[in-house]
Amino acid sequence: MNVTVEVVGEETDEYDLPDDATYADLIRAAGYHPQEASALVDGSPVPGDRVVDADEVQLLRLIKGGATDSVPSDGSA
Repeated sequence: MNVTVEVVGEETDEYDLPDDATYADLIRAAGYHPQEASALVDGSPVPGDRVVDADEVQLLRLIKGGATDSVPSDGSA
């Protein structure tokens, strides 16, 4: 099954998945962990254990970046 995946605010790619792939499998195929991104179909979140049943999916990253850039190099905050 071919699925077009748009990572919201980033890139869009296509993935070829087995017919029994879940949305968690799709999130992993896109390079993310299921705890750091949610799959959206027609704007609504879908459970990770549901079998992929859409041709177009949006991934919404829930976790991005970190605090390392916001801490001054001298350790003061």
